[in-house]
Amino acid sequence: MLRLAIPVLIEQVLTMLVGFSDRVLTGHYLETPHLAAITLMSYVLWMFWGVFQVVTIAATAMVARCVGAGDSRSARKVTNQAFVVGAVLAATVVLLGAVLAERLVHFLQLEGEAAALATTYFRYMLPAVPLIMAQTVGIACLRGAGDMVSGLIIMATVNLVNVSVSWALMLGLGPLPELGWEGIAIGTLCGYIVGGLLAVGLLVRGRFGLRLEWSELRPDRELIRRLLRVGLPGGADVLSIIACQLWFLAVINQLGDRATAAHGVAIGVESMAYLPGAAFQMAATTLAGQYLGARDCRKASRSVLMAVLVGGGVMVSMGVIFYVRAYPLAQLFVKSDQADVARLAAPLLQTVALAIPALALTMILSGALRGAGDTRWPLVFSLVGFLGVRIPTAYWLALESVRIPGTTWIIAGCGLGVLGAWCAMVTDLTVRATLVVCRFWQGGWKQIEV
Repeated sequence: MLRLAIPVLIEQVLTMLVGFSDRVLTGHYLETPHLAAITLMSYVLWMFWGVFQVVTIAATAMVARCVGAGDSRSARKVTNQAFVVGAVLAATVVLLGAVLAERLVHFLQLEGEAAALATTYFRYMLPAVPLIMAQTVGIACLRGAGDMVSGLIIMATVNLVNVSVSWALMLGLGPLPELGWEGIAIGTLCGYIVGGLLAVGLLVRGRFGLRLEWSELRPDRELIRRLLRVGLPGGADVLSIIACQLWFLAVINQLGDRATAAHGVAIGVESMAYLPGAAFQMAATTLAGQYLGARDCRKASRSVLMAVLVGGGVMVSMGVIFYVRAYPLAQLFVKSDQADVARLAAPLLQTVALAIPALALTMILSGALRGAGDTRWPLVFSLVGFLGVRIPTAYWLALESVRIPGTTWIIAGCGLGVLGAWCAMVTDLTVRATLVVCRFWQGGWKQIEV
């Protein structure tokens, strides 16, 4: 488990540092509208990643099953067909993004200068979408085969390129022009381009028995059908989470740039607890898939429980730090004249610290279910948590008044601002953790066929 989780943890830390770098640059050298814009764009980049989970969740589960069963030829075929499906999705995202960029930003309730800045950043990212796909799908296939190191190497390179180019162009170091906000966007773009090329290069050469081959890229309808049968519910789960997170962000955006900036700062700090969860989630995904492929249900269960114990322990430790050192952590992302943003972000961190155990259970056990190919129940739990709990509760707690869509009715809200929205998030995490624990304990995930 640790052999699988530790490289992913380091990879996730490097991914986090990219976001940290962009937020620190924005917070220390630019203004509050820029900080609000970078918060929105971090969600949009997450949305790009989420679209390709339709492929990656199925690819990881199916490659893991094939490797566990000793069928390397089928693992290679799955890898190639995953890239075929990913290419179609990438083309669709680029087309829709080019047409709907401004409408998306407006839909998310960002206004004025912050909206214009976010739109500019979005347009810089569109050319990188096919390479984001290649990086995401390539790493997912390799993880299914048990290769966690390649993703680490790729993300280390992405991190180096992103940070170097962003800082150099943002500040105009040496002979380079001082591009400000656009320099940050270009740095992120360059990082993703390099990451996608590296992932493709590794698979063209061959890695852990997987190889991209031109002859295998001809669409195989039956294999694509199997990929989509597993991947669509899992991808829909991730996309529903992202869509609801964007909806949740739209509620916060109605509170103004200061609230959005504080939300972004708190999310940036919270990601330090999210990272070990993502690492042990991936370990649980791979181990559950490989042991079920080898028909060893007992070891599949034990490996997942061990991932919960160790990964959850690390996450809870981070939660204690959030609670005790909330304000100093928030100060890392803002300059001295934005202390009000840090003061607003600190209680958000203390609030979410109470929900870290629920977050750990939700993340790691959901990853195990997906690795087993049981992707439908996590989707149901996400929809119940977000649509039934988080979104309506966020409206009620955060806003002073809420108008019922399609009517003239107005309901009085609590007016707690962004803190009320985060209380809604904690409630949602608690409900989803309860549901996913019940499904894992029931054991039906062990009988899923992929």
